[in-house]
Amino acid sequence: MPEGDTVWNTARVLEKALTGEVLTGSDFRLPRLATTDLAGWTVAESASRGKHLLLRLTRDGRPAHTLHSHLRMEGAWRAYAPGERWTARPAHLIRVVLRTARSVAVGYHLHDVTLIPTADEDTLVGHLGPDLLGADWDPAEAVHRITATPSASIAEALLDQRNLAGVGNLYKAETLFLRGLWPWTPVADVPDLTGTVEMAQKLVASNRGRWTQTTTGSLRKGQTSYVYGRRAQPCRRCGTAIRKAEQDERVTYWCPRCQPETR
Repeated sequence: MPEGDTVWNTARVLEKALTGEVLTGSDFRLPRLATTDLAGWTVAESASRGKHLLLRLTRDGRPAHTLHSHLRMEGAWRAYAPGERWTARPAHLIRVVLRTARSVAVGYHLHDVTLIPTADEDTLVGHLGPDLLGADWDPAEAVHRITATPSASIAEALLDQRNLAGVGNLYKAETLFLRGLWPWTPVADVPDLTGTVEMAQKLVASNRGRWTQTTTGSLRKGQTSYVYGRRAQPCRRCGTAIRKAEQDERVTYWCPRCQPETR
């Protein structure tokens, strides 16, 4: 599930494979960038901002540029040695290939791929709230943004990247379970918003550096979540069957006993 931690981990993969290297070739399998050639550019930095990936490129005598991509639900980047077989996904899903002397980075099923001057990055990510895994993380600012829409459900507020950047459906559901909050609770009725956003940040940050996403502390298959993906299974706390429902064009999971409906 590409949420903030997955994107952060992906940025580290690209950092290890590309940072400091001069690109020897590029292949964009996207109409808008089909003729773009990045050979000769140096990868100066690989960064993430919420769910956005930012590869910052430099070249003598030219303004720095940023290659931006979004993973959404299906996207992924993989790094290979030159000559190694690309095995992560079917070839027809490849959108970007970046080559250096010692590695090849392949982007599969990427979305919103854009090449812009680095000075213009804010046009793509400037609207985002504080990044749960960034130096700008500020729970007070996240709460300030959330409370601007007091009638929104707390689930909707956590998913809104303009409030805080990096929470997806998994961490939304798990945060609300651990805080004992019914997903449809209006923001105005949440007793401790600061504690809620801090819990979300703690869960996302706990999975930096590993690909298995766990909120329970267990890495064993079937034991990594409290409610997410566990419809009709017994709650790990009280034994009540976990429920699943549509909410704001997404699905949500909750325990009706541990997260009682507000009246």
